[in-house]
Amino acid sequence: MPRWIDVVLSLCGLTLLAPLMAILALAIKVSSPGPVLFRQERIGRAGIPFEILKFRTMVVHAEEAGGKLTVGGRDPRITRIGYFLRKFKLDELPQLWNVAGGEMKFVGPRPEVPEYVRLWDEIQRAVVLAVAPGITDPASIAFRDENEMIAGADDPERTYVEEILPRKLQMSAQYLGKRTVASDLRVIAETVRTAVLRS
Repeated sequence: MPRWIDVVLSLCGLTLLAPLMAILALAIKVSSPGPVLFRQERIGRAGIPFEILKFRTMVVHAEEAGGKLTVGGRDPRITRIGYFLRKFKLDELPQLWNVAGGEMKFVGPRPEVPEYVRLWDEIQRAVVLAVAPGITDPASIAFRDENEMIAGADDPERTYVEEILPRKLQMSAQYLGKRTVASDLRVIAETVRTAVLRS
């Protein structure tokens, strides 16, 4: 989608969802100690790092305690409100600010942490990093329950890196080769539908 559509939609979303985001922020603040927002370095277009914003769903210093991956229902680092936010993808709402600021788009490959991007081959880098990352894309929809997918693995991180991540990159590359404004809008609609209906 053109940049101006992303800006308009993100600003409209921030305005319309402000009451909900305020309620969620308050719930996070009173349910566990720590900041409301979670900030993490991700790799954006052309390999430029940026700080992604999310509502905090884990205890403070969770990455130091157990790495960057979460492992579904068995991860004790996720807070009670965090499970709810993750289930309905509400933790992603602050990324509307990333979209408004030009670091992300509504539709595009999900941005990864530097450690995982370093594992990509040259073709994957050339294709995926040629566009701005997004809040959602077909791979995000297909793997919306990836935490549960790796929950039973003996080595969740290895399973993610060797099995899930390559499939997500392949799906993203295939979509980028044929994307249109109409297809982006369909992806947004499908993302909302699956988040609300959980199906």
